Amino acid sequence: MSTKIKIGISACLLGNNVRYDGGNKLDQHLIDTFGPIVEWVPICPEAESGMSVPREPMQLVSDKEKVRLITIETKKDMTDMLLRWTKEKLKHLDQEGVHGFIFKARSPSCGVHDTELFSLSGQSIGIGAGLLAEAVRNHFPPLPIEDEECLRDPVISERFHARILA
Repeated sequence: MSTKIKIGISACLLGNNVRYDGGNKLDQHLIDTFGPIVEWVPICPEAESGMSVPREPMQLVSDKEKVRLITIETKKDMTDMLLRWTKEKLKHLDQEGVHGFIFKARSPSCGVHDTELFSLSGQSIGIGAGLLAEAVRNHFPPLPIEDEECLRDPVISERFHARILA
């Protein structure tokens, strides 16, 4: 039985080659800072929902009534595929006993608060949360959720650390 705290994390931050370009965003700082006390629960919404690696880049598009996940070149709507997977993943994460989440900044699925939103015509219209990050925030309201960039701030990192230990 593990005594480490389970933390959900964007799989690309652990060095898994799951990003749209087939690469990763290994974050050694996270591994060094939190690795000794946590058991990572890797999550990649796109790859786990059945999208290919590599794949066409996507962005969040808002028509003021709803936000959709749309591929940039072919304009294919991937929202329903991702949301079906998310619904099942949240059930699994309930059973997993996670104590917090670290997601990839600016990702259309995982961005916590800084994902660019676009209009139907392709104009930038603001920022928001990625589809998975928003669903996790709604499903696990008391749990801490941060992105890797915010956790480089010592104050935010210490606060996150304290919350996952609580």
